[in-house]
Amino acid sequence: MPFENPSPRHAGRKFGVVITVLLILFIVAVVGMSCVTTVPTGHTGVVTTFGSVENYTYDSGVHFKLPWQRVVMMDNRIQKQTVDLSCFSSDIQEVSMVYTVNYQINQANAQNIYRSIGTEYYNTVIVPCITESTKVITAKYTAENLVSQRSSLASAIEVELAEKLKAFNIELVSTSIEDMDFTDAFTTAVEEKQVAQQNKLRAETEAERAKIEAEADAAVVRIEAQAEADARLIEAEAEAEANRRIAESLTDEILQNRFYDTWDGALPKVTGESGGNLINVPLEDLS
Repeated sequence: MPFENPSPRHAGRKFGVVITVLLILFIVAVVGMSCVTTVPTGHTGVVTTFGSVENYTYDSGVHFKLPWQRVVMMDNRIQKQTVDLSCFSSDIQEVSMVYTVNYQINQANAQNIYRSIGTEYYNTVIVPCITESTKVITAKYTAENLVSQRSSLASAIEVELAEKLKAFNIELVSTSIEDMDFTDAFTTAVEEKQVAQQNKLRAETEAERAKIEAEADAAVVRIEAQAEADARLIEAEAEAEANRRIAESLTDEILQNRFYDTWDGALPKVTGESGGNLINVPLEDLS
């Protein structure tokens, strides 16, 4: 049977079928792809149907959904943000503060956060809460106390801020005051006060040292005087003891012998009222 070339109409119909099949396959592929979604690690997928938020979420991984559903990614990792703030102390001193927060959303309530706030929860909620908390707490301190009680200030702000963010299902992980600066006039006043306090402390220290030295010198004088007095007393007691022992050792015979040793042989002469009579004293009476 001889080969017959297909007619143009037949060829066109066949080409149309091929195009239709390809189009159907493309549509099926697109629909199939739209039914698959991937949630990256550290995120929660919030499912919406025609704009309405569903009561369930997707964890990280591959999930199937309806073609008309959309999955919004909510980052549930710990996030860090730094804010530049301007506050006032209780004594109306302006304070510039660099404040850093680490936070994360409550994963179980990701759909509620998206429903009530949206994906811009940092600018919508967190920044205003940071600003309000820092200003409220800073206003309770004087400028001088802000410097000396910085750790107490940071703790008070963190407690205040955590309570505010908790109402929006946002967990405050940690905070820190990176920097705190004051006006030049206040800084100069603080420096001058510190210099004055240091000078006062130095003067008090020198006065105390002089007082201690004077008391030490007086104590040395007292000790030396007491030592000298004790030495004289010991010497006097020793001399008295020696005299006592000598006195106890002297007998009548010794005294008489000493008298004879020292007598020059001359007899004592006594003149009476008439001036002419001499009285001889026996030797026995002179002993």
